Amino acid sequence: MATSFDLSKFKGIIPAFYACYEEDGQISQERTYTLCDYYLQKQVQGVYVGGSSGECIYHNIEERKDVLTFVANRLKGKMTLIAHVGAPSTRDSILLAEHAASLGYDALSAIPPIYFTLPDHAVSSYWNDIIDATPLPFLIYNIPQTTGYTLRTPFYKELLKNEKVIGVKNSSMPTFDIERFKRTGGQNSIVFNGPDEQFVAGRIMGADGGIGGTYGAMPELFLMADQYILQGKFTEARELQSDINEIIVALCSLDGSMYAGIKEVLRRRGVNIGGVRLPLAGITEQDTARIDEIISLLQQAESRFISERIS
Repeated sequence: MATSFDLSKFKGIIPAFYACYEEDGQISQERTYTLCDYYLQKQVQGVYVGGSSGECIYHNIEERKDVLTFVANRLKGKMTLIAHVGAPSTRDSILLAEHAASLGYDALSAIPPIYFTLPDHAVSSYWNDIIDATPLPFLIYNIPQTTGYTLRTPFYKELLKNEKVIGVKNSSMPTFDIERFKRTGGQNSIVFNGPDEQFVAGRIMGADGGIGGTYGAMPELFLMADQYILQGKFTEARELQSDINEIIVALCSLDGSMYAGIKEVLRRRGVNIGGVRLPLAGITEQDTARIDEIISLLQQAESRFISERIS
């Protein structure tokens, strides 16, 4: 596979951007800027905007365009911007793709079509129609546990014949998939690890970086894990991953949704981006003590590992 795109910007730690709401549940420009500034301060490589963590399936097209606009206004030229433009219809996906391109995003990405089970040739047409709509490079988003569609290696090889396809954001659970996709695409392709709980394993198996939904709650920990990998400190990386996983397990054990828990952690740490949109469940009274425990786990992990990070 040969590509004319600069792939160096598509590596490292790229948090999946969260939906930011006012108290009445409307998309908040001010709070979106707050989250942008937070990521700038943390020195992450970029952000992935409008995906699962951005609650995209609960937003209409105009809201999704607004979020893309707000993030670009704040972060264009300062970090890598990837726009997730997957939508139920090809038409809406193309509208989002064209909007992201007009704003100066660095790349597009999309899940496969959802709800109806479609054959590979229909999925290929969907992705290629989006790709053809702009000059931007494209990352396939493979997340079978939510879409019901599994990207197979032979089909991925066919998709790579389109020179704008630069890689895959892989959120399937087997790290074997990461190795297969990386081997198929070669060194001139990008594979992002999706499942946060296997970031270290994914990187060792060939992932160039990670895009994750829990990164926002603990960017320093993932930045440190990535640094350990680059330094060949695999024992330290495994130990840090274990601490990260304790936090992820705790976030997934709340009565409210994981994203509600993450946003409450951020709020308590001075970054208020609102709650979640129904039908996602907000945190409950019973979750309050659990959030305290999560923050304690975060502080313990940061105390153990972050002092070693090289600035």
